[in-house]
Amino acid sequence: MRGTAIVFHGNAGHAGHRSFYAAALNLLGLRVILAEYPGYGPRDGTPDEQSLVADAQETIEVARRLYGAPVLLIGESLGAGVVAAAGSRKRDKIAGLMLITPWDRLEHVAAFHYPWVPVKWLVHDRYDSVTHLAAFRRPVLVVVAERDSIVPARFGEALHNALSGPKQLKIVEAAEHNDWIGHVDNSWWREAIGFLLAASR
Repeated sequence: MRGTAIVFHGNAGHAGHRSFYAAALNLLGLRVILAEYPGYGPRDGTPDEQSLVADAQETIEVARRLYGAPVLLIGESLGAGVVAAAGSRKRDKIAGLMLITPWDRLEHVAAFHYPWVPVKWLVHDRYDSVTHLAAFRRPVLVVVAERDSIVPARFGEALHNALSGPKQLKIVEAAEHNDWIGHVDNSWWREAIGFLLAASR
């Protein structure tokens, strides 16, 4: 195995709905862990930022203990926010991050959808990925969907622009928030994982 990829899914559904990650990444020689959040799927717990990030950190520790390096983190939408926070706290345990349809700060996405509401004061979970990754120096691949109507591409681009370490931006053309996977192929995955593994050496 070339390494281990831990996948953190978006808000909709559960880890069992993300088998396509395993299908794509196994072909590249990666072991894949489809992480599940507290309060999602069969798991008990409170699905707030604090518990999701703490649980992700434990998952990272277990993966490194069982399988060694390198460990990559892949986060999709909500999962990108979880990965940014957990990855920044466990940077010595991971090789790089892939953030798919991410935001810079959750309050910006909330304001986009509810422009008449003072969301800054009402959003309980911050998921401030810009702040979390401000001192992050490991490789980060930011993937945005060109036509994303849930997390518009500009928020992912803003996150990419704020990063100071090794980074790459991939725009999935003509893709929406939930159908981007149908717009990429095996060569896309090979290039994406190649960047993260090469840049981490």
